[in-house]
Amino acid sequence: MPLDPFFAERLRVHRRYLIGKALASARTRLTRLWSRIRGDASAPARTPPGTGTGAAGQRRTPRERHRREAIAWDRKELATVGTPGPVLRTVEHEVQVPGYPSVRVRIYYPDGGEGTLVPGCLTLFGGAFRIGGIDYPTTDAANRRRAAAARVAMVAVDYALAPEHRFPTQVEQAHAVLVWLYRNAVELGVDPDRIGVAGTSAGASIAAALTLANRDRTGLPIRTQVLEVPVTDLTGRHIDLRASRALGIPRFIAMRELRSVARTYLARPSDARDPLASPLLAPSLAGLPEAVILTAEYDPLRGDGAAYAARLREEGVEASAVQYLGVIHDTPTFTGVLSSARRWERDVVSALARLHDG
Repeated sequence: MPLDPFFAERLRVHRRYLIGKALASARTRLTRLWSRIRGDASAPARTPPGTGTGAAGQRRTPRERHRREAIAWDRKELATVGTPGPVLRTVEHEVQVPGYPSVRVRIYYPDGGEGTLVPGCLTLFGGAFRIGGIDYPTTDAANRRRAAAARVAMVAVDYALAPEHRFPTQVEQAHAVLVWLYRNAVELGVDPDRIGVAGTSAGASIAAALTLANRDRTGLPIRTQVLEVPVTDLTGRHIDLRASRALGIPRFIAMRELRSVARTYLARPSDARDPLASPLLAPSLAGLPEAVILTAEYDPLRGDGAAYAARLREEGVEASAVQYLGVIHDTPTFTGVLSSARRWERDVVSALARLHDG
């Protein structure tokens, strides 16, 4: 199906961004090579133009600047193409993670029902493992909308970002929150018999890994897993470059961007074969919770989602996989302007609402 016309201008901007990023990286490598040739590689590095300064005159790193720009862009996205979330009661907690940094958790409660137990869903945001967070406006709004519409307490995990904190930090934080949630469910107003997990993109990778860690370590009764545009194989073997080619993005640029995600998240290339980094590569997927998987036609990760659903089914796990036609990776953001995004949201809400069954 042709790409939805809504994405035409966004695609042009995205292509310019990727090409610019590739050219900047090439210039940096050439500069370093020239410095080595001249024998002055030990000379102090120049601060990149536009790096700017932070509080107390401290210079911001390019990574810090990128994250500030990302959250500003996200705020604009919510205002122009998204849908604000309703005002709900929220409560924050700090969960300790043995051997890793503690993690902040925010619970979004549906309106009413105080004093009764509601289903809960542990949810993990997207952002290529290196940006994003529960304070990002579109993430916060989505959690509010879904909590209210599905009448489920959304338990949002503000996991640590790479490369400051690499794999398996994020999976260990998610597992610690899951254990904490079950142990304190009644006190938190959550029904321990009706808990699911969900995630988007990188967050979906962590969510899928969490179900494996839980199966093998703790055996807590997760009812469902809802995975939106998941990355399930960081070796890259299931990347579908036909989607990028259809968008006019050159193969080398698409692969460079996708490989950079793995390099940022993983401490060593060999970690990509660890099932907690690449759940699709687990020796067995038997005994995992039922799965609802949503992918997009113009997303190179569509192959990851389809392959993961197929493996789950082969090993006796109930799994559905839906591909939304004519749309891209971050379609769920555009609920304010795109009917397919609103349908996507209704389908996620429907999957979450099934936690009420039984």
